[in-house]
Amino acid sequence: MRIVAAAVLWGTAGTAGAFASAGSVSLAAARLVIGGSILALLFLRSRAFSRDLVLGAVCVAAYQLCYFAAVARTGVAIGTVVAIGSGPVFTGLLSWALDRTTPSARWLGGTLAAVAGCAVLVLGGGSEGGADPGGIGLALIGGLLYASYAVTAARAIDRGAPSDTVMGTMFGGAAVLMLPVLLLSGPGFLTTPSGLLTALYLGAATTALAYVLYGRGLRTTPVATAATLALAEPAVAALLGVAVLDERLTPLSWAGLALLATSLIVVALPERRVPLGSAA
Repeated sequence: MRIVAAAVLWGTAGTAGAFASAGSVSLAAARLVIGGSILALLFLRSRAFSRDLVLGAVCVAAYQLCYFAAVARTGVAIGTVVAIGSGPVFTGLLSWALDRTTPSARWLGGTLAAVAGCAVLVLGGGSEGGADPGGIGLALIGGLLYASYAVTAARAIDRGAPSDTVMGTMFGGAAVLMLPVLLLSGPGFLTTPSGLLTALYLGAATTALAYVLYGRGLRTTPVATAATLALAEPAVAALLGVAVLDERLTPLSWAGLALLATSLIVVALPERRVPLGSAA
């Protein structure tokens, strides 16, 4: 499934970033500038611009800033859980509010279990940051921004816009907005081989290719379901940390990983349709 493939690519970003001597904000800005530029060069069409997609571009860039501001205030673990975990919830609420698309009971149960599994996975080893209210607020805003650009993209694709063009427009615009952030936060790491290769991988694979896959997945997958499946990202990141960076997971974290994986399988399974007139 394309959505899960995109989440797998996103999950490699943290491990790849460990090989670059760069600040997190600089690296994230470089990732978005490079990836957004690739998407714009390949897929951007002048007729694709619309007010909604421009707003989506602003949300893409603003999400990055809110996420790293949240992490700075409340720690990586809590910031990640709140931002990523709240994304599917906000996506489901936005889909209902804008399009009256009511998520199924199975989606609701699977999503709540997946968010719980994500929280246990990330926090199971202990959090290095305090639960700062301001940081949690910023992380929640980040989750809402993520949901906003995901729903914006899905609605544009549902109206007939090519998914690649939608992603090229949103992420190309976000690249322009993030370029000053990159310049101000220190792009010097791009002059080193490891820094440049890492940034190119993050931009080309975990942004450009991942969002092409995500956009094409949105053609056939409801956006609320897609947002839940994207929770595979922290699971992949955790497993790569163990395999590549020699990190250790506590038994509680392994339990969270198992709960998360099981929940994603439940959400990914196609809904069973009951024929009209048959007994339930």
